[in-house]
Amino acid sequence: MMAPGIVDQIEKETGQRIPPSSGRPVSGGCIHQSAIFETEDGHSLFVKQNSAGALPLFETEFRSLKWMASSETVRVPHPFCCGKVDQTAFFAMEALTLSNRSDSESNRRTGRALARLHNVVGDRFGADLNNFIGATPQPNPWTDSWADFFTEHRLRHQFQLAAKRGRTFPEQEQLLRSVHSHLSSLDIEPSLLHGDLWGGNASYDEKGEPVLFDPASYLGDREADIAFTRVFGGFGPGFYDAYRESHQEPEPIRTTIYNLYHILNHYVLFGGGYANQAEGMMKEILQEL
Repeated sequence: MMAPGIVDQIEKETGQRIPPSSGRPVSGGCIHQSAIFETEDGHSLFVKQNSAGALPLFETEFRSLKWMASSETVRVPHPFCCGKVDQTAFFAMEALTLSNRSDSESNRRTGRALARLHNVVGDRFGADLNNFIGATPQPNPWTDSWADFFTEHRLRHQFQLAAKRGRTFPEQEQLLRSVHSHLSSLDIEPSLLHGDLWGGNASYDEKGEPVLFDPASYLGDREADIAFTRVFGGFGPGFYDAYRESHQEPEPIRTTIYNLYHILNHYVLFGGGYANQAEGMMKEILQEL
Protein backbone atom coordinates (compact mmCIF):
# COMPACT_ATOMS: atom_id res chain seq x y z
CA MET A 1 0.00 0.00 0.00
CA MET A 2 0.99 3.61 -0.48
CA ALA A 3 2.69 5.29 2.46
CA PRO A 4 0.42 7.64 4.45
CA GLY A 5 0.29 11.14 3.01
CA ILE A 6 1.29 10.25 -0.54
CA VAL A 7 -2.27 10.25 -1.87
CA ASP A 8 -2.86 13.62 -0.20
CA GLN A 9 0.28 15.02 -1.86
CA ILE A 10 -0.71 13.69 -5.29
CA GLU A 11 -4.18 15.25 -4.90
CA LYS A 12 -2.54 18.56 -4.01
CA GLU A 13 -0.14 18.43 -7.00
CA THR A 14 -2.67 17.27 -9.60
CA GLY A 15 -5.92 18.80 -8.33
CA GLN A 16 -7.60 15.41 -8.77
CA ARG A 17 -9.60 13.77 -6.00
CA ILE A 18 -8.62 10.15 -5.27
CA PRO A 19 -11.12 8.07 -3.26
CA PRO A 20 -9.35 6.27 -0.37
CA SER A 21 -10.49 2.83 -1.52
CA SER A 22 -9.40 3.19 -5.15
CA GLY A 23 -5.82 1.96 -4.88
CA ARG A 24 -4.81 -1.53 -6.01
CA PRO A 25 -1.27 -2.92 -5.98
CA VAL A 26 0.25 -3.84 -9.36
CA SER A 27 3.55 -5.12 -10.62
CA GLY A 28 6.02 -2.26 -11.06
CA GLY A 29 9.24 -4.04 -11.91
CA CYS A 30 12.02 -5.23 -9.64
CA ILE A 31 12.87 -1.91 -7.99
CA HIS A 32 9.70 -0.13 -6.80
CA GLN A 33 6.33 -0.83 -5.22
CA SER A 34 3.46 0.31 -7.44
CA ALA A 35 -0.29 0.83 -7.38
CA ILE A 36 -3.02 2.17 -9.66
CA PHE A 37 -5.51 4.76 -8.36
CA GLU A 38 -8.76 5.83 -9.98
CA THR A 39 -9.66 9.50 -9.61
CA GLU A 40 -13.21 10.75 -9.14
CA ASP A 41 -13.22 12.26 -12.65
CA GLY A 42 -12.32 8.92 -14.28
CA HIS A 43 -8.56 9.18 -14.72
CA SER A 44 -6.17 6.40 -13.76
CA LEU A 45 -2.84 7.11 -12.07
CA PHE A 46 0.10 4.72 -11.90
CA VAL A 47 2.06 5.49 -8.72
CA LYS A 48 5.49 4.17 -7.79
CA GLN A 49 6.95 4.41 -4.31
CA ASN A 50 10.26 3.58 -2.69
CA SER A 51 12.52 4.82 0.07
CA ALA A 52 13.46 8.49 0.08
CA GLY A 53 16.81 7.67 -1.55
CA ALA A 54 14.98 6.69 -4.75
CA LEU A 55 13.73 10.24 -5.36
CA PRO A 56 16.53 11.03 -7.89
CA LEU A 57 15.43 8.02 -9.98
CA PHE A 58 11.86 9.33 -10.02
CA GLU A 59 12.93 12.90 -10.77
CA THR A 60 15.05 11.88 -13.75
CA GLU A 61 12.37 9.56 -15.12
CA PHE A 62 9.88 12.43 -14.77
CA ARG A 63 12.20 14.71 -16.75
CA SER A 64 12.82 12.09 -19.46
CA LEU A 65 9.11 11.47 -19.94
CA LYS A 66 8.46 15.24 -20.14
CA TRP A 67 11.23 15.58 -22.72
CA MET A 68 9.89 12.76 -24.87
CA ALA A 69 6.29 13.95 -24.53
CA SER A 70 7.26 17.47 -25.62
CA SER A 71 8.74 16.05 -28.82
CA GLU A 72 5.22 14.93 -29.89
CA THR A 73 6.74 11.95 -31.72
CA VAL A 74 5.65 8.91 -29.68
CA ARG A 75 3.17 8.29 -26.89
CA VAL A 76 4.52 8.05 -23.36
CA PRO A 77 2.68 7.97 -20.03
CA HIS A 78 1.99 11.55 -18.96
CA PRO A 79 4.08 12.32 -15.86
CA PHE A 80 2.04 14.15 -13.21
CA CYS A 81 4.31 14.67 -10.23
CA CYS A 82 7.00 13.20 -8.04
CA GLY A 83 8.21 14.03 -4.58
CA LYS A 84 8.83 12.81 -1.07
CA VAL A 85 6.59 12.35 1.95
CA ASP A 86 8.50 11.70 5.17
CA GLN A 87 10.93 8.89 4.23
CA THR A 88 9.08 7.70 1.13
CA ALA A 89 9.60 8.90 -2.46
CA PHE A 90 6.81 8.65 -5.03
CA PHE A 91 6.11 9.24 -8.71
CA ALA A 92 2.62 9.54 -10.22
CA MET A 93 2.03 9.19 -13.93
CA GLU A 94 -0.77 8.33 -16.32
CA ALA A 95 -1.88 4.68 -16.12
CA LEU A 96 -2.29 3.21 -19.57
CA THR A 97 -3.94 -0.05 -20.60
CA LEU A 98 -1.20 -1.81 -22.51
CA SER A 99 -1.33 -4.69 -24.96
CA ASN A 100 1.37 -7.20 -25.82
CA ARG A 101 0.26 -7.41 -29.44
CA SER A 102 3.02 -8.23 -31.90
CA ASP A 103 1.41 -7.93 -35.32
CA SER A 104 3.48 -6.55 -38.15
CA GLU A 105 1.63 -3.23 -38.46
CA SER A 106 2.00 -2.41 -34.77
CA ASN A 107 5.70 -3.22 -35.02
CA ARG A 108 5.97 -0.88 -37.99
CA ARG A 109 4.26 1.91 -36.06
CA THR A 110 6.86 1.55 -33.32
CA GLY A 111 9.71 1.74 -35.84
CA ARG A 112 8.27 4.89 -37.41
CA ALA A 113 7.66 6.48 -34.00
CA LEU A 114 11.24 5.83 -32.93
CA ALA A 115 12.50 7.31 -36.19
CA ARG A 116 10.45 10.45 -35.48
CA LEU A 117 11.92 10.66 -31.97
CA HIS A 118 15.42 10.40 -33.41
CA ASN A 119 14.66 13.23 -35.83
CA VAL A 120 14.58 15.56 -32.79
CA VAL A 121 18.15 16.84 -32.69
CA GLY A 122 20.26 19.24 -30.67
CA ASP A 123 23.69 20.82 -31.03
CA ARG A 124 25.55 18.89 -28.29
CA PHE A 125 25.57 15.48 -26.70
CA GLY A 126 24.27 14.93 -23.18
CA ALA A 127 21.41 16.33 -21.14
CA ASP A 128 20.55 18.99 -18.59
CA LEU A 129 20.92 16.46 -15.78
CA ASN A 130 22.44 13.09 -15.04
CA ASN A 131 20.05 10.14 -14.88
CA PHE A 132 20.11 6.38 -14.37
CA ILE A 133 20.38 3.28 -16.52
CA GLY A 134 18.48 0.81 -14.39
CA ALA A 135 19.70 1.73 -10.91
CA THR A 136 23.17 2.77 -12.15
CA PRO A 137 24.00 6.49 -12.26
CA GLN A 138 24.45 7.69 -15.85
CA PRO A 139 26.44 10.93 -16.32
CA ASN A 140 25.28 13.24 -19.12
CA PRO A 141 27.58 16.29 -19.18
CA TRP A 142 27.13 18.46 -22.26
CA THR A 143 29.87 17.44 -24.69
CA ASP A 144 30.66 18.62 -28.22
CA SER A 145 32.16 15.32 -29.40
CA TRP A 146 30.20 12.05 -29.44
CA ALA A 147 33.47 10.10 -29.40
CA ASP A 148 34.47 11.91 -26.18
CA PHE A 149 31.01 11.52 -24.65
CA PHE A 150 30.63 7.80 -25.34
CA THR A 151 34.14 6.69 -24.45
CA GLU A 152 34.38 8.77 -21.25
CA HIS A 153 30.84 9.01 -19.90
CA ARG A 154 29.55 5.65 -21.05
CA LEU A 155 32.32 3.04 -21.44
CA ARG A 156 34.98 4.38 -19.05
CA HIS A 157 32.29 5.11 -16.48
CA GLN A 158 31.16 1.47 -16.61
CA PHE A 159 34.73 0.15 -16.50
CA GLN A 160 35.28 2.17 -13.31
CA LEU A 161 32.09 0.78 -11.76
CA ALA A 162 33.05 -2.76 -12.79
CA ALA A 163 36.44 -2.35 -11.10
CA LYS A 164 34.70 -1.37 -7.87
CA ARG A 165 32.67 -4.57 -8.20
CA GLY A 166 35.87 -6.58 -8.55
CA ARG A 167 36.41 -7.04 -12.29
CA THR A 168 39.05 -5.23 -14.34
CA PHE A 169 39.70 -5.51 -18.07
CA PRO A 170 43.40 -5.34 -19.08
CA GLU A 171 42.55 -4.25 -22.65
CA GLN A 172 40.29 -1.42 -21.51
CA GLU A 173 42.56 1.47 -22.55
CA GLN A 174 43.30 -0.05 -25.95
CA LEU A 175 39.59 -0.53 -26.52
CA LEU A 176 38.76 3.03 -25.49
CA ARG A 177 41.34 4.43 -27.90
CA SER A 178 40.07 2.25 -30.75
CA VAL A 179 36.42 3.11 -30.12
CA HIS A 180 37.24 6.81 -29.85
CA SER A 181 39.11 6.74 -33.17
CA HIS A 182 36.27 4.88 -34.89
CA LEU A 183 33.52 7.17 -33.59
CA SER A 184 35.60 10.27 -34.41
CA SER A 185 35.57 9.26 -38.06
CA LEU A 186 31.75 9.41 -38.24
CA ASP A 187 29.36 12.31 -38.75
CA ILE A 188 26.90 11.86 -35.86
CA GLU A 189 23.96 14.10 -34.95
CA PRO A 190 22.86 14.53 -31.33
CA SER A 191 19.44 12.82 -31.49
CA LEU A 192 16.88 12.54 -28.71
CA LEU A 193 17.13 8.98 -27.39
CA HIS A 194 14.88 6.86 -25.22
CA GLY A 195 18.11 5.63 -23.68
CA ASP A 196 16.95 2.28 -22.26
CA LEU A 197 15.09 0.78 -25.19
CA TRP A 198 14.72 -2.93 -24.58
CA GLY A 199 11.54 -4.90 -25.24
CA GLY A 200 10.26 -4.53 -21.67
CA ASN A 201 10.08 -0.75 -22.04
CA ALA A 202 7.90 -0.73 -25.17
CA SER A 203 4.30 -1.77 -25.67
CA TYR A 204 1.04 -0.75 -27.38
CA ASP A 205 -2.17 0.89 -26.28
CA GLU A 206 -5.59 -0.59 -26.92
CA LYS A 207 -5.58 0.81 -30.49
CA GLY A 208 -2.22 -0.72 -31.35
CA GLU A 209 -0.37 2.58 -31.12
CA PRO A 210 3.16 2.32 -29.68
CA VAL A 211 3.89 3.41 -26.12
CA LEU A 212 7.41 3.83 -24.73
CA PHE A 213 8.15 4.15 -21.01
CA ASP A 214 10.92 3.97 -18.37
CA PRO A 215 13.28 6.17 -20.43
CA ALA A 216 16.78 7.37 -19.57
CA SER A 217 16.86 10.10 -22.21
CA TYR A 218 19.74 12.19 -23.48
CA LEU A 219 21.02 13.50 -26.82
CA GLY A 220 23.27 10.90 -28.42
CA ASP A 221 23.85 8.74 -31.49
CA ARG A 222 20.47 7.36 -32.55
CA GLU A 223 22.22 4.08 -33.38
CA ALA A 224 22.72 3.47 -29.65
CA ASP A 225 18.94 3.09 -29.20
CA ILE A 226 18.58 0.73 -32.15
CA ALA A 227 21.55 -1.35 -31.02
CA PHE A 228 20.02 -2.03 -27.60
CA THR A 229 16.79 -3.30 -29.14
CA ARG A 230 18.85 -6.25 -30.40
CA VAL A 231 20.07 -7.41 -26.97
CA PHE A 232 16.97 -9.04 -25.52
CA GLY A 233 14.66 -9.13 -28.56
CA GLY A 234 11.01 -8.14 -28.51
CA PHE A 235 11.07 -6.05 -31.69
CA GLY A 236 9.83 -7.81 -34.81
CA PRO A 237 11.08 -7.49 -38.40
CA GLY A 238 8.42 -4.89 -39.19
CA PHE A 239 9.93 -2.57 -36.56
CA TYR A 240 13.32 -2.57 -38.30
CA ASP A 241 11.82 -2.38 -41.79
CA ALA A 242 9.86 0.74 -40.85
CA TYR A 243 12.78 2.35 -39.06
CA ARG A 244 14.93 1.88 -42.17
CA GLU A 245 12.43 3.96 -44.11
CA SER A 246 14.00 6.97 -42.36
CA HIS A 247 17.38 5.85 -41.01
CA GLN A 248 19.94 3.16 -41.57
CA GLU A 249 20.64 0.65 -38.84
CA PRO A 250 24.15 0.62 -37.32
CA GLU A 251 26.86 -1.53 -38.80
CA PRO A 252 27.32 -4.73 -36.76
CA ILE A 253 30.51 -3.48 -35.12
CA ARG A 254 28.78 -0.39 -33.76
CA THR A 255 25.93 -2.51 -32.46
CA THR A 256 28.58 -4.41 -30.47
CA ILE A 257 30.28 -1.18 -29.35
CA TYR A 258 27.08 0.39 -28.10
CA ASN A 259 25.78 -2.77 -26.45
CA LEU A 260 29.06 -3.26 -24.58
CA TYR A 261 27.90 -0.37 -22.41
CA HIS A 262 24.73 -2.22 -21.44
CA ILE A 263 26.44 -5.57 -20.86
CA LEU A 264 28.98 -3.89 -18.59
CA ASN A 265 26.08 -2.27 -16.76
CA HIS A 266 24.42 -5.66 -16.32
CA TYR A 267 27.63 -6.92 -14.75
CA VAL A 268 27.66 -3.92 -12.41
CA LEU A 269 24.03 -4.56 -11.45
CA PHE A 270 23.86 -8.37 -11.44
CA GLY A 271 27.37 -9.84 -11.67
CA GLY A 272 27.53 -13.37 -13.01
CA GLY A 273 28.59 -14.13 -16.56
CA TYR A 274 28.07 -10.62 -17.91
CA ALA A 275 31.75 -9.80 -17.32
CA ASN A 276 32.84 -12.69 -19.53
CA GLN A 277 30.31 -11.62 -22.15
CA ALA A 278 31.73 -8.09 -22.05
CA GLU A 279 35.26 -9.44 -22.42
CA GLY A 280 34.21 -11.40 -25.51
CA MET A 281 32.64 -8.28 -27.00
CA MET A 282 35.81 -6.30 -26.34
CA LYS A 283 37.92 -8.88 -28.21
CA GLU A 284 35.47 -8.73 -31.14
CA ILE A 285 35.67 -4.94 -31.26
CA LEU A 286 39.47 -4.87 -31.12
CA GLN A 287 39.75 -7.49 -33.85
CA GLU A 288 37.37 -5.53 -36.08
CA LEU A 289 38.81 -2.07 -35.50
